[in-house]
Amino acid sequence: MIDVVILFFILGLTAGLVRSDLKLPSALYESLSLVLLLTIGLKGGEGLAKQALGPLLPQLGGVILLGVAQTFIAFAILRYAGRLGRSDAAATAAHYGSVSVATFAVCSNWLMTRNIAFEPQSAIFLTVMEVPAIMVGIILARGIGRETNWRALAHETFLGKGVTLLIGGMAIGWAAGPLGLEPIKALFYDLFKGALALFLLEMGLIVARQTGELRQRGAFIVVFGVCMPLLSALLGLGCGLAMNLSVGGVTLLATLAASASYIAVPAAMRLAVPEANPALSLAAVLGVTFPFNILAGIPLYHWLATQFSGAPI
Repeated sequence: MIDVVILFFILGLTAGLVRSDLKLPSALYESLSLVLLLTIGLKGGEGLAKQALGPLLPQLGGVILLGVAQTFIAFAILRYAGRLGRSDAAATAAHYGSVSVATFAVCSNWLMTRNIAFEPQSAIFLTVMEVPAIMVGIILARGIGRETNWRALAHETFLGKGVTLLIGGMAIGWAAGPLGLEPIKALFYDLFKGALALFLLEMGLIVARQTGELRQRGAFIVVFGVCMPLLSALLGLGCGLAMNLSVGGVTLLATLAASASYIAVPAAMRLAVPEANPALSLAAVLGVTFPFNILAGIPLYHWLATQFSGAPI
């Protein structure tokens, strides 16, 4: 049975493709993003309040290397197989080396609906994997030069809305602990699935608007948008198994690796690599990879996680 939040995405996608007048207010979309980011951060912080931080350091190093490796691999494919210009290849590779909060939220909900446990530090993985791909993408685009405004870039990367809300939410969840969070759980935890459903409705409408760019760019973007997440998911599976994560944790890390950013990276790339074509990256990410992951990828990654770990399905 298809999860109800996925049905909301399909509704938005269908409405967009048939050119319906359906449109969510921009203020509502911003509010939903805020609720989702804070809730993910709060849940991660609550989990971290129950465990020591020291053992997490090797895992954080592992996910940073994972994000860097994905960015280099994506760049090589886009540059030499796709024959994209250096700037476009680097910017698009940065999107695929980074992660998608919405895909993380869908996967978390998918696991929780099926009572599949996963490690609380997964929210930290989400935050940590946002940054390295941006820095690698800039270096791939032009190297380190005097013309790079590192101050503005660092501000956009580390103090952007998404990273600030995730880190802030985790700090609050860690400081308050399970008991301290009880008064606000009705707003953030209980309404999480409803907020996610409305968010995916708007995402469906956004994806529908990328079909024109996909028609112009041809089959390569479609093939890349499906094959790159599959390759990244395998890298994420290997990383999760090496870290001895649970089946749910491996599934979530594989999904994170397979996802691609459409919030933090586009904002950073506009500052650092303004000559890159953002429509190309967003067409691949939102037109192909995002719908593939939430419609087919997550169940596939969970199946692979159970197969490689030897756990019962």
